[in-house]
Amino acid sequence: MHETNQYLGESVSEAPVITSRVRWLYGFGSVAYGVKDNGFSFFLLFYYNQVLGLPGAYAGTAILIAMVFDAVSDPLVGVWSDNTHSRLGRRHPFMYASALPVAIIYFFLWNPPQLSDFHLFIYLTIAAILIRFFITLYEIPSSSIVAELTDDYDERTRLLSFRYMMGWYGGLTMALLMWGVFMTMHGEQSETTYRLYGTVGAIAMLVSILGSSVGLHKYIPHLKAPPERDSYAISNLLRDLKVTISNRNFGALFCAGLFAAVAGGVSTNFNTYMNLHFWEFTPEQMRWIILVLFCSAGLAAILAPIVTHRFDKKRSAMGIYSVAIVFGAMPVLLRLAGFFPDNESPYLYPIMMCHVMLDVTLIVMFGIVQSSMLADIVEHSEMSTGRREEGLFFAARSFAAKATSGVGAFFAGVALDIINFPRDAAPGDVPAEIIWNLGFIFGPSLMIFYMMALGSISFYRITRTGHNERLQP
Repeated sequence: MHETNQYLGESVSEAPVITSRVRWLYGFGSVAYGVKDNGFSFFLLFYYNQVLGLPGAYAGTAILIAMVFDAVSDPLVGVWSDNTHSRLGRRHPFMYASALPVAIIYFFLWNPPQLSDFHLFIYLTIAAILIRFFITLYEIPSSSIVAELTDDYDERTRLLSFRYMMGWYGGLTMALLMWGVFMTMHGEQSETTYRLYGTVGAIAMLVSILGSSVGLHKYIPHLKAPPERDSYAISNLLRDLKVTISNRNFGALFCAGLFAAVAGGVSTNFNTYMNLHFWEFTPEQMRWIILVLFCSAGLAAILAPIVTHRFDKKRSAMGIYSVAIVFGAMPVLLRLAGFFPDNESPYLYPIMMCHVMLDVTLIVMFGIVQSSMLADIVEHSEMSTGRREEGLFFAARSFAAKATSGVGAFFAGVALDIINFPRDAAPGDVPAEIIWNLGFIFGPSLMIFYMMALGSISFYRITRTGHNERLQP
């Protein structure tokens, strides 16, 4: 079957054959997001608070403000991309335009000048807003391509498995360099450590964005072109946006993703504090834990397509959530109750390595399944609106994911101030009462947000049978 491509004016096949090359190229682009997400989720709050001395409430508020701007920019970029007509298609212009700004801004985010607390707060706020905007400019169009490359129910999960695996590998590689190289060379409290981290990350993001964009360039003629709109008036676009986001399946998935992302945000923003002070792991021990996480991402990429093929996507997602609610916070809750090995026990480290590996496998699996479910909403929405709006739907996924370092960072920053967590504290020097309070905030909050996510996703209604019926001519 063929159609006339509205960009190039020639007859082309509807969709390319999905080969391993396509999957790897699509996945490689997420390395940039993985690098950025690793920085925002694990080290940015710690760097500005513990190393640069910015109060936790200031640092958390700056990251939250940037997330609020995302609430506006994400859907706007999605709608803009969905309705773009150019010789480069409707996704690649944004992907190419974002590459250099992302690298430059990310470098300066980790290399701030000497400033007072207030001016450093302003600097962090502006830099965080800009990096989020330009990552949005790339990530939404890039991730949206999955719904255009194929409409196959299971192939979408396979493509997204590669994307999540590569995104995690990008972030984990940066974490491995941080714990195993930069911190070993310069220490956890040295500005040089974080400046090197930001520089290497900026280069990696540039290579990822350009590599994926150039690699997928040849597939532009195969991607779906948007129909011409009668009007591009803001009022009409807003009306269409309201109709689209009122989709019940979209609402269920968005809320579930948002609550899960906030839970992940609480986990990742507390991660450095928990590892250094609650568990008292050394950088050497952290390096081995990070190596184990490479197995988690690969295992999730293998298991997610198998599980969704066997149990359908909704049942798979709910099963993952149910396990995550009980499993994620279990070590912390058991420690608080006095039923877990103490930090001097030889059993603690191997137990935690196994727990982290399985916990992260669940996290990555859910991300894959959630995004695959989101891609299936495109055709469901098209039946009622007549529009394919991959960009808008993936903008919602992007916003939910960014809540990881937005609401999570704000929550963590304020919580650290409430429990009076000391700045520049060395492992072992923090009072036991403060350490207990840190764990008490961390553990229950994870369970609460995951339970809210589980309740939300129960309202999702798209099945394999219904999806395949919608594809019938």
